[in-house]
Formats: sequence, structure tokens, C-alpha cells
Amino acid sequence: MLLSISTTHRPATDLGFLLHKNPANVRTVEFPFGPAHVFYPEASEERCTATVLLEIDPVGLVRNRKGPAGAGFALAHYVNDRPYVASSFMSVVLAKLFGTAMAGRSKDRPDLPERSLPLEANVPVLPCRGGEPLLRRLFEPLGYQVHATPIPLDDRFPSWGSSRYVSATLQAQTRVADLLTHLYVLLPVLDDDKHYWVTEDEVEKLMQRGGTWLPGHPERDLIVRRYLRHQKGLTTTALARLLEEDQRDPDVEEATYDREEEAVEERISLNTQRIGSVLAVLKSIGARRVVDLGCGEGRLLRELLGDPQFAEVVGVDVSHRALSAAARTLHLDRMPERQRERLQLLQSSLTYRDRRLAGYDAATLLEVIEHVEPSRLPALERAVFGAAQPANVIVTTPNAEYNVRFETLPAGEFRHRDHRFEWTRSEFQEWCESVAGEHGYSVRHLAIGPEDAEVGPPTQMAVFSR
Repeated sequence: MLLSISTTHRPATDLGFLLHKNPANVRTVEFPFGPAHVFYPEASEERCTATVLLEIDPVGLVRNRKGPAGAGFALAHYVNDRPYVASSFMSVVLAKLFGTAMAGRSKDRPDLPERSLPLEANVPVLPCRGGEPLLRRLFEPLGYQVHATPIPLDDRFPSWGSSRYVSATLQAQTRVADLLTHLYVLLPVLDDDKHYWVTEDEVEKLMQRGGTWLPGHPERDLIVRRYLRHQKGLTTTALARLLEEDQRDPDVEEATYDREEEAVEERISLNTQRIGSVLAVLKSIGARRVVDLGCGEGRLLRELLGDPQFAEVVGVDVSHRALSAAARTLHLDRMPERQRERLQLLQSSLTYRDRRLAGYDAATLLEVIEHVEPSRLPALERAVFGAAQPANVIVTTPNAEYNVRFETLPAGEFRHRDHRFEWTRSEFQEWCESVAGEHGYSVRHLAIGPEDAEVGPPTQMAVFSR
């Protein structure tokens, strides 16, 4: 079985430092089920590919088998798909060969493992019990672009249709450690099988490999159930651990941080100016169907509903508490029926594709992107600009250069304690140009708030149009 990982990061040969394998050498490691080889079919400054070739010995598997023979006819132990498909055998090999890389460590280049690189994983034969739709449901929420080609049962008999195998390519801007971890967990999940007996140790492995990304995955329960081979007791234990709540309530903290940010910006009434500027743009472009992504407590929604130009208004937030606050802000319980028909409130994550959000005249992201981890921004870009594809997208975000003008904001601190970053004008413009070019938009930049000759405006706004 084969699995390859490629990058076009420059220099691409940095992949060797990340995987702790010299591209000029071939390394072979013996496993109970057969030898695994790591080699680099290409290693240039422009592109580098590391390939894992696992040679499974079916006869050796039977000789080393412990316990009952299991179901099926005797020859099935010798004649099966295990030597050819990426399964739990490959997961074991990845953990052994690339354990240091999976842990995100590099002795020679300690800064390199934290970088998000353009990565591509290719699996020529991937078992998918659930087909291509399941493959997409597992990897797309993690920020991957999925390309899958079904493998026919027999090329000579097209009428027989496709097998349960696909040839898959996964592409993402992510850390090598994250890619390896996702493959480690999800390969046996797609196969819905493991070559070894699952015990309590597997729960610990799942927590170690999936603890940071699995709790928020929309297919969390399916992943846990399949990874633990449908053992009910282990599945219950793992889900309980994943769902353990911190002592803090993140929604309550978010509300507190919002008030702190408003206090910093209160002197110039920046929130009011933001909403007014966004409304002016929406009216100027003639938008009638508008979706507010990350609507919070619904301040923009209230203004949109107050203008008859906007025939359909949708508020989207990942937080139940925020949507409840928006319902109170809008007095949803006593809203006239005709106005209520113009409004929808939807719970959805902006880093996952959601068909309900497709095709609007305009989408707004007011002070939203800076709350997203930089490593997850590509997933947001694909979900909003690539999948939903509104005709226009309006994005506002703080201008980090202006922070020195806020007397109550300590030097070097962000305006909001939940901000993952705050960009300068040049950094924001660079991101906007990249997104626009990738997804077929043009972009123009506008200032919000009093513009300082030295540090610019307090808020920067980008208007993307198709």
C-alpha cells in the first residue's frame, strides 16, 4: 500500500526536516505485518514528496494471528485487500515512522513545525465504507479540499459499477503534524475496521491524537464509534471525555470580552460607525438577500430589518447563546408576522461548508475573522468564498496600527481577549488580495472611523465582489 505527502512550500525540501527523514536516503523499518519503506521520488526546491510503501505479508499475518480465527472462509485470511489499501496498518506505520513529526517537534528547525504549509496527501487505494460523501464529511470540516476518483469493481465490466475504494487526494494549508494526526485517526474510521483488538488504550490514543480537533467535528460521534470498533463501553467513555466542559463558560467569557472591547472603542463610537458603514455599502450595491456571518447579539440584523430594501435577512452564529441574545435584541417573540418572514437565525460554524448559506447577494463578517485561529482561516475562506459564494462579501477587522491611539489599551495587547490576531493595513490587504485571487473576486478597501495620518483608521473594511 502507498501513501505520499507533498508540498510546494519553498524550499520544499523542508519537508525532510519536518518528517525527520533525509530525502537522499531510503529508510526501511520492519513491522510484524511486513516492512515499511520511506523514500522521496522528488525532492527539489519547488516540490518535495515523501512516500510510504508498506509491504504487507498476508501469510505472516495469519501466522502471527492471536485469538479465534474469526468469521469468513479460511482463504479470506490469505486473499484479501489488506496488502493494497490504506487502513489501520498504515496508521501504525505513520505513528512509528513519523512520531516526532506528529508531535510537532523538530530539533534542527524548532520553528518549522508550527508553520502552515501547502500540503497534499495522496492515497491511491482508500477503503471508504460510506463512499466519497463520507470522505468529504470527515476531511472537509478540517479544512481540506477533497478530490476522489471511484475505483471500478472491474474495468472490463463497467456495468458492475464502482467498488468501495477510491483514489483520494487531500489538499490543505496546514501543519504537517495536523495532517499526520488526521490521517492516523481517520484512515481506520473510513475503513471501519482495525487489524488489532481494541482496548482502553485506544481511548487514550484517540484523546492524544484527536483531543484538539475532534470535539468540534460534526462527525465526532461516528469517528469515535468507528475508531473504537463499535465497542459501546469504550465509545461512551471517549465521548464523555471529549464532551467534558471546562469550569468556564466560553459564551459568558465572550460577552465579557465584548464589553471590554466596546469600552476601549467607546470614545469614538466605533461599533455604531461600523454598522453604519456596512449598511451604506449594502445599500449601494443593491443587496436584497443578506446573511450576517457571526451575527452575535444581532445589532446589524436589527438595522437590516428596519430597511425595506432587505427582503431576506439571515443571522448565523456558532453559539446558541448568541442566537438567543439576537432573538431578544430583535424582540422575536413579538415581531410582526410579515417582518418575521424576512428573518432567519441559523446555528452554523463558519469553517464548515453549509449549503443553507449559498447564493446570497451579500455576506457580512463584522469583526469576525480575528476570532479565528490563523490555521483555520483557509477553512473559513473555502466555506464562505468557495462554497457559499455570495455575490458580495463585506469584511471588517481592527487595524492593529491604530491601537496606540487607545489610551486605555496597554501596549502590545489586542482590543479583545479572544482575538487570535490583529492585522496591520498591509497584512489585511495581502490576505484580501490572496482570497480574491483564489476565489474569483475583486476587492476594494474602505476606512471606518477617524483616519489618522500616521496609523490609519481604527477599523479597516474590505468589499469583495464577483
